[in-house]
Amino acid sequence: MTKRSKALTKADTKVSEKDFYTVEEAVRLMKELSSVKFDATAEIHFNLGINPKHADQQIRTTLSLPNGTGKTVKLIVFCSDDKVAAAKAAGAIEAGSDDLVDKISKGWTDFDVAIATPDMMRGIAKVARVLGPKGLMPNPKTGTVTPDIEKAIKAVLGGRIEIRNDKAGIIHTIFGKLSFDNKKLIENVEAVIQAIKDARPSGQKGEYIKSVNINSTMGVGIKLNLEA
Repeated sequence: MTKRSKALTKADTKVSEKDFYTVEEAVRLMKELSSVKFDATAEIHFNLGINPKHADQQIRTTLSLPNGTGKTVKLIVFCSDDKVAAAKAAGAIEAGSDDLVDKISKGWTDFDVAIATPDMMRGIAKVARVLGPKGLMPNPKTGTVTPDIEKAIKAVLGGRIEIRNDKAGIIHTIFGKLSFDNKKLIENVEAVIQAIKDARPSGQKGEYIKSVNINSTMGVGIKLNLEA
């Protein structure tokens, strides 16, 4: 059995599992109850009433958070040699074509996002088995396959996040850092919630959002009341 820290146990006593909180109350509690000594990440989790086995009920969308994520994103770009310099100048840590594919095929995956120009997709297929399971495969639906790589890089580095459900129909994503002021965190939370609502599949029946909770890194979960 995992031993809980004294700080987390104490925080649990201040948050009732039976109670739901407004976004404003939840953000305040999340910051108040954090006990870590680093700038913790603010996380949000949705339990959805979708059947992820059906392709038409899967959630996959992107969102540019109003106030960014506060996270340093390591980004690479698959592109032709003549675009490498521009990609790196825009913020990519690595850029290239066959050489980059070869590097990844040898096990390198120390990056958070991969962007590609359309003409690179055939070559990237060689490492799809490496990138796919890690959620790193460029995809036109998320804006990571595009001829305008500089615009895509700017969007990602500016706070764009990818939202997708897991096999259990649950979505986990982030919405900032605890160092953000409450107003910025609230705006980001509300933007994520709206994005999930907008992404509701047409084939989904019954209750869509079953529950939502937020927490900071290593912090206690706080249930949101979306009706408030």
